Amino acid sequence: MRRREFLTIPAAALGGTLMYTLAREPIRVQAQDGSVTIPLKFFSAAEAKVVAAACARIFPSDSTGPGANEAGVVIYIDRQLAGPYGRDKYRYTKGPVVNSDPEHGYQGKETPRDIYRTGIASLAGFAELAPDQQDEKLRQMERSMFFQLLRTHTVEGMFCDPMHGGNAGLIGWQLIGFPGPRMSYREEIDKYHGMPFRPKPVSLQQVVGHPVHGWEEEKDL
Repeated sequence: MRRREFLTIPAAALGGTLMYTLAREPIRVQAQDGSVTIPLKFFSAAEAKVVAAACARIFPSDSTGPGANEAGVVIYIDRQLAGPYGRDKYRYTKGPVVNSDPEHGYQGKETPRDIYRTGIASLAGFAELAPDQQDEKLRQMERSMFFQLLRTHTVEGMFCDPMHGGNAGLIGWQLIGFPGPRMSYREEIDKYHGMPFRPKPVSLQQVVGHPVHGWEEEKDL
């Protein structure tokens, strides 16, 4: 068992409240100061730094709103790879392993963990490159299984329920105006005739009123 490693990031770069001006221009309100230290379950600190930098190029923060770093996408990916998904617990992995049609999905032998380990190794020094160099490096590998997984996981981490580790402060849902898994709109039906309805997002835990856990927290029996 390897020693637990931690990712330390500026608190101002994680989560926050997304607000909009009258001109519908997004601004992020962030009252936190200092840094946040997050225990990693799968990545080493160096690996997490590379993945975070790559995710930030796939879904960058810009004038339209926050990106992967603000949403804590690297934490989402770390949690997924540490759980049953990362070790392919629920995918049939017995041989023979053969090339198949794209419609059949991924048919390879490597687990998501294996794919990430290989992909990260090919991105040595990535976090220190200039943004245009990072983009070129990612373009060179955009047909690889690693990049396809990384892109998919970046989007998932931006817009998942926070119980899975991403979408910090519900910032991804604020960005797109998704209200969360609300069970009913009965009380709002008669309040917004002819007006836009943009409720503050709520997580599943807020809806049900008690702690919830994602499948990545599943323990082997």
